[in-house]
Amino acid sequence: MSKRVLLRGNEATAEGAIAAGCRFFFGYPITPQNKIPEYMAQHLPEVGGVYLQAESELAAINMVYGAAAAGARVMTSSSSPGISLMQEGLSYIVGAEVPCVVVNMVRGGPGLGNIGPAQSDYWLATRGAGHGDGRCLTYAPYSVQELYDWVGKAFEIAERYRAPVMILADAILAQMMEPCRLRPRAEPPPLDKPWTIGGDSSTRHRNIINSLYVDHDEMEEVNRRIQARYQQAMRDDLYYVESGADDPEILVVAYGISARVCETAVERANQAGVRCRLLRPISLFPFPSARLAEWAAQVRRILVVELSMGQFVEDVRLAVEGRCPVELLNRTGGNVVTPEDVTTKLLDMAAERPGRNE
Repeated sequence: MSKRVLLRGNEATAEGAIAAGCRFFFGYPITPQNKIPEYMAQHLPEVGGVYLQAESELAAINMVYGAAAAGARVMTSSSSPGISLMQEGLSYIVGAEVPCVVVNMVRGGPGLGNIGPAQSDYWLATRGAGHGDGRCLTYAPYSVQELYDWVGKAFEIAERYRAPVMILADAILAQMMEPCRLRPRAEPPPLDKPWTIGGDSSTRHRNIINSLYVDHDEMEEVNRRIQARYQQAMRDDLYYVESGADDPEILVVAYGISARVCETAVERANQAGVRCRLLRPISLFPFPSARLAEWAAQVRRILVVELSMGQFVEDVRLAVEGRCPVELLNRTGGNVVTPEDVTTKLLDMAAERPGRNE
């Protein structure tokens, strides 16, 4: 039977991974995600799991690579500068076609920045995974419960596509406390899969896993195979949530903590007589481009709200393809947009009543 407990976002993330069968965690401390490795260090031994603090983020991601190649459910977590350091290892993981989960609790940047909440790793998450043509499948929860649930789903998605999956959150979600409904801890799936290293050589071929392909045609085939998986994810693992007016004049688009702010603002704007709807992508790559294009053909304007100088807004504009104006409301550097900021902007946009081709 599931139980409901009060947890921080970091704790819920870690417990969600354990409940999903994660038994290996390698990481390095950095604020604001430190409660994840702390929780793993305390609770992984309860289920026979292994926690190891690496000497650096570079070492951590390569330990993840090794465990993933052996078929284990493995996770690491970090925050912005640490994720930057993991890029080379993530590219190896993409090229080797092995699954893992990476959690990024974003902080203000660039550089060392600060420990405030930000969404300025959007490009790093959705275009990242190092050099080459690989990317991380990226999902953005917006509550403690969703952190718990989505890190569990992330392992399933990673194994389905043999690819790294990134859970993208921020300093507020990492440290806020909310009630969270927990499920019983599951046993991990068997290590021995058709593609994993090792195994019983008497029953199957002993695989070798790496990301080095000297033959150009073979390397091209690997890239095409990886891209085909991304296309499948676009069909089968695309997620978004909508709320608000059914016949909006303004569509608000936001993810993660910004979407929580926008929920309140959209409700207030609707109460004031301005018809607004919120589209909240959970999957950032794959991205709900087709759904955004549908709304762009119906609404007068789109407002994008994010905690960066304007990264997420670019994917929205690509999806809209000029069908209607797209505006950006943002804060950066650890500052957060407020419901009052968004409500005021929506009322101002409605008062202007623009033409569609403005």
